[in-house]
Amino acid sequence: MNNYTTKFKIEEDKIMKLATLTNTVPGLFNDLLSNDYNLLSKPYKGTDYTTHPPVNILENEDAFYLELAVPGYSKKDFHLELNQNKLSISSESKSATLDNAENIKTEFSRPAFNRLFTLPNTINGEKITAKYEEGILLVTLPKREEAKPKPALSIAVK
Repeated sequence: MNNYTTKFKIEEDKIMKLATLTNTVPGLFNDLLSNDYNLLSKPYKGTDYTTHPPVNILENEDAFYLELAVPGYSKKDFHLELNQNKLSISSESKSATLDNAENIKTEFSRPAFNRLFTLPNTINGEKITAKYEEGILLVTLPKREEAKPKPALSIAVK
């Protein structure tokens, strides 16, 4: 095999590989869009798992505050329970449905969740409140009187 033949063989191999790749790439996309792999036609299984909604924890002199980002729920969907300084905030899974309508595609849902917070002894458990507004669940955890900061005392020198 001379130089010309070798160079021709290498170029021919490159062209064949390119042709094979060109024929394969559309096949990959066709496979993804076929019924077995179609990401567009299969429903999102958002209700098959438990998730943890994000939370902000804030504090001032009188209380701690938990802000949970949980859009799409209603206030009756939440269950809060305090047991031995452990606050559980949970919701059951719900999917939006209309009467006499077939579900074609689901891209979002309201998945079940459960968050557990261990509260310090300085919290007055009997006065915990919760409010749901504009997708935010706000839980107020009031501090006991003895846990609140006391004003500075001036001590006289004798």
